[in-house]
Amino acid sequence: MCLIVLGWKTTPDCMLVVAANRDEWRERPSARLHWWDHETARSDSEYSQDILCEYSPLRAGRRGILAGRDLKDGGTWMGITASGRFAALTNFRDPRNLKPGAPSRGALVREFLDGNARPCEYSQQLAGRMPDFNGFNLLVGDRDELWWVSNRGGAPMALAPGIHGLSNGLLNEPWPKVARAKARMRDAAEQRFDEAQLWTLLADDAAAPDDELPDTGVGIDWERRLSPALIRGDRYGTRSSALLKVHADGSVRFRERLVGA
Repeated sequence: MCLIVLGWKTTPDCMLVVAANRDEWRERPSARLHWWDHETARSDSEYSQDILCEYSPLRAGRRGILAGRDLKDGGTWMGITASGRFAALTNFRDPRNLKPGAPSRGALVREFLDGNARPCEYSQQLAGRMPDFNGFNLLVGDRDELWWVSNRGGAPMALAPGIHGLSNGLLNEPWPKVARAKARMRDAAEQRFDEAQLWTLLADDAAAPDDELPDTGVGIDWERRLSPALIRGDRYGTRSSALLKVHADGSVRFRERLVGA
């Protein structure tokens, strides 16, 4: 993911609401949202444009992961389990310090979802391994807690209830796309997280003014191209958008839409 905006314990009926865009090279093979334990991972082109998965607490005994899948390295960018474990990842944009051959960051999401450690414990356990990876932000949570951990941002941190945003900088760093997305998420929260408003948030392809752009070392042309919430482009851009709602009763609604160039 390259844009994640979320509401954590902000309303009595919705424990977690996530709106996210996945930006990636279009040639990288990936599979759409599916249950990993009983569905075959198939490429994007073999699925419908819009996928909706819903389940109730009655399936809480199940162990499967519900997520898309990176068919190159086997990890994922965002997912949830039937028992309510949640994880999502963004890359930290740091081209000056890229490590060729570093392990896949998507494996961290898969590892947490498939494990049993509490979010706080997993965040602490990562400390000794974080230098092995290229820059990342990782969100890990369950029904009780939600943590942010980054190998570019100091100690792991438990998220307070509220609206939070994450792109390819640090948590809540006020990049234009993050600031706009958080403002729109707050508006949607006033309407019980209206889904039409959230899809509009994710579809914003307006570039930010040059004087508001961060300097992440990729040059001004790329800073402009990467500044919208939804990135257009034939070779690189937003591949999919997703909305996830975890209700207070434990029921989950997870919807994913493909995005064209």
